[in-house]
Formats: sequence, C-alpha cells, structure tokens
Amino acid sequence: MAEQRAASTGTPGLSGDPAVPSATDRADHADRTLEGAEGAAARTFLDFLASIRPAVEARLEQRWQAEVSRVARYGREVEAMATEARSLTLRGGKRYRAGLVVAAHLGLAPDAPLDAAYDVAAALELIQTYLLIQDDWIDEDPTRRGGPSVHTALGHTLGDARLGAVSALLSSDLTWSLAIGTLAHAPATPERIVATLRALCDIHQDVVVGQHLDVLGRAEDVEQMHALKTGSYTVRGPLVLGATLAGASADVLAALDRFAAPVGIAFQLRDDLLGTFGSEAETGKPVGNDLRAGKRTAVIAWADGRLDAAASEALRKAFGRSDATANEVAAATAALVASGARTAVEDRLDALCAEAEALAASLPVSPRAREILAGAAAALRWRQR
Repeated sequence: MAEQRAASTGTPGLSGDPAVPSATDRADHADRTLEGAEGAAARTFLDFLASIRPAVEARLEQRWQAEVSRVARYGREVEAMATEARSLTLRGGKRYRAGLVVAAHLGLAPDAPLDAAYDVAAALELIQTYLLIQDDWIDEDPTRRGGPSVHTALGHTLGDARLGAVSALLSSDLTWSLAIGTLAHAPATPERIVATLRALCDIHQDVVVGQHLDVLGRAEDVEQMHALKTGSYTVRGPLVLGATLAGASADVLAALDRFAAPVGIAFQLRDDLLGTFGSEAETGKPVGNDLRAGKRTAVIAWADGRLDAAASEALRKAFGRSDATANEVAAATAALVASGARTAVEDRLDALCAEAEALAASLPVSPRAREILAGAAAALRWRQR
C-alpha cells in the first residue's frame, strides 16, 4: 500500500508491455521478495507457499482470462483496463496473504477439501491488486513488481496521463468486483460465505482508514497506522477469512488476532527496511524509492529528531525529492544507517517476530498449522549484510 507516505505465458498488454510471466517466473520472483529469510521455521513457510501457489495462480489466471474476454467486446480501451489489472495480479507477488488464508483453514479443518480456501485466497490476492492500483496512483509510483504501474501503463495506452489515471481507478473497481465474485462463488455453505464476506468488509474499512492516515502523513503512532493499513489485510485479515470459512469459534478468532498483531507490524517494518535499504531486485522498484517519495516509514520516524545537522541536510536533499540523484540517495541512506535507525528498526522487527513465534506455539489450531504460522513470522526477519 502507500507504504507510509510519504496462467497466461505470453499475451502482451495493449500498451506493448512485456508478456505476463509464466507461473514458474512468478514463483521465482515471489521467493526473491522474501529474500534473506533464514532458518528451518522460515523454510517451512516458504515450502508451504510453494505448495499452495499453483492452485491460487490457476484461479487468478482463470478469473482474469474470463473477465478480459468478457469486456473485450466493449473495445480495446476497455480491454486494456482489464488487461493491465490482470498483468499486475499475475506479475509476481509473495502470495503471503494467500498462504495465511489456506494455513488458517487447514489449521481448523485439516481433513476438509481446500477448494473453498483457495478461492478465498485468490479473492484476497485480487483485493491486493485493487489496493495496489490505487496506492500507486496516490503515490505517483511509475513502477510496481518490476513493471509499469497500472495508471502508468494505461496512460501510455490511452495517450493521456489523466485518462490513464481514471482508467486505472476504474480497473481497481473492476478488480474489487472480481474479488467479491470469486469469494461469493466459493464452494462453502451460504452461512459461511456470508460470514466471510462480512469479515472482508470489516478488513476493507480498516485498510481505508489506515490509508487515509498515511496519505495525511500525520499519524502520531506509525505502528497503529501499520496495523490498520497493512496488518488488517496482510495478516489478521487472511487469518480471519480462512478461519471464518472453516467455522472458527470466537475464541479461536481472538487467538489468531493476538498472533496477527505483531506479525502485521513486522510485515510493514520489513517493507520499510526494504524500501529504504533494499536492492531493486528485492523490491521491484528503484533503489531509494521510499526516500524520493517522501514516505514516512518507521525508519524515518525513528530518525526524526536524532540526526545531527550534517545528516539532516543529507536527508533533506533526498527525502521527498523525485529528482534526487543516486549519490544524494546514497548519502541520505548512509546518514540513516549512521544514526542507528536501520539497526533500531531491525531490532524491533526481530522482537516482533520472536513474539509472534511464541504466540504461534499455543494457537488452537492443528500442529501443522502452528508450524506454518510460526514460519510466516520467522520469514519476515531481515538484516542487511
């Protein structure tokens, strides 16, 4: 998302963008986005993601293929709107959320078929696409997942940046409806589908509030903003959706909520570290993207008031300046490292992961699910070497 303010195998989009990657290419990219995860616990989760990813990808591809075919009769421009949203959906991504949906369902209904859980997981990945499209427009980001953002691609296709932005916002609406339809048609009882849809609406409302706080750039509690904007649909949301679909009790949902709290913040802190100090291979965006965008990450929040005059000047030359040079970004990054900001956020991330792993050990779910969820927390650790 606005990360603090600041399978088709070869069908090109109308804008002339590269073909949608194959499922294997997307899996490789997804593994790189969790680069740095170490240890047996993290590997347990990564292996689980690899095992469920094909089923989720197949559903995403099927839904988009049908939708692009459906709207194509309205003309190339309308088709492009759907094609670019499809391209973003299928162009990598960790499928972290999808993994949590399936893990929660598996933890409560270990012998039940997973078709419904896969459908809900795919629906949540479509929600992610919907949010990313809007987020990239809000942040004026030209790239996402190693390719053009949807508003950028549609601006090129339509020959007008404003029309591209409007088309992108409408494509996000289209993606939202596709997500709701995917969830609504999951093979589960009507009662459980309705309960899951209600949970999704609650999650969405939290995301909107958190996004607005981020856009305003005045959130006094950065971690609270993270909990609303990212944790709500990245960790707590997927767990609630998967568990609700499996018929979880209120006590089970409360336990999952306690586990999700530190993991959701950890997810965002890791993203903050990657956005400030990570490589382009890790993030799919140019180095220093968050600095140039002027995003108030946890790194910036920690450094606020702790930099000396020289470091403050170095940061000023890059922060919120889209035209900052590579040398200016490097100097600002070095100032943040020297201030202790990177180490402080890494330490906080480690503490949150450890807290979550301890909570996972006593979750009222199957032993296999406990291992997977502990691994989901462990996989978020990140330290730059």
